[in-house]
Amino acid sequence: MDLLSEYEYQALILSLKVSFYAIVWLIPIGICLAWLLAKKQFVGKSLIDSLIHLPLVLPPVVIGYLLLVMMGRQGVVGQWLYQTFGLSFAFNWKGAVLASVVVALPLMVRAVRLSFESVDSKLEQAASTLGASPLKVFFTITLPLTLPGVITGTMLAFARSLGEFGATISFVSNIPGETQTIPLAMYTFIETPGSEMEAMRLCIISIAIALGSLLISEWLARQCARRLGAKQ
Repeated sequence: MDLLSEYEYQALILSLKVSFYAIVWLIPIGICLAWLLAKKQFVGKSLIDSLIHLPLVLPPVVIGYLLLVMMGRQGVVGQWLYQTFGLSFAFNWKGAVLASVVVALPLMVRAVRLSFESVDSKLEQAASTLGASPLKVFFTITLPLTLPGVITGTMLAFARSLGEFGATISFVSNIPGETQTIPLAMYTFIETPGSEMEAMRLCIISIAIALGSLLISEWLARQCARRLGAKQ
């Protein structure tokens, strides 16, 4: 007897796919935004910081609706993307990735920003004094020292993407095999009489993956901190 049905297996694979592509985008975006907020002073900084963290306080359904209005085929940005590049986000897995990126971005930025702020600026200044370019200082001094925060932010974002429900169902609907991730499949099972066991299986799988990612994050962060401490 198979552990998972084809329906459940599709939801699991799609969830992992969406979460993976979400963190692929979140890592560079999150690092850039975190560095900007931690290291630079500019007009509108508080506004940008607030906008980044807005998904933490907004209802996920509101985020999904705003994405639909902006990125749908008839949306302000989505219509241009579709007509120009043939790129569509609404009602497909790419839209689920976009929704996950938006809701997980605050967690990524916050973790990495705290790491950037903890870096001793004297080390960066010393490297600059010795002739290193700003780019070299960033990749040889700043980024390695913030690696534990990057790992933590990545794993938190992965776990958040895995559990995303409200923004996804509002933006891309609940289409089996296309946009139906584990939370959406669980919702379908809960709404279907006699499907309690299927919902429980997906619940256990979701908890196991999320817990595993957090434990791996903690272990990797400790290893990085230990190696950085040994080098200093």
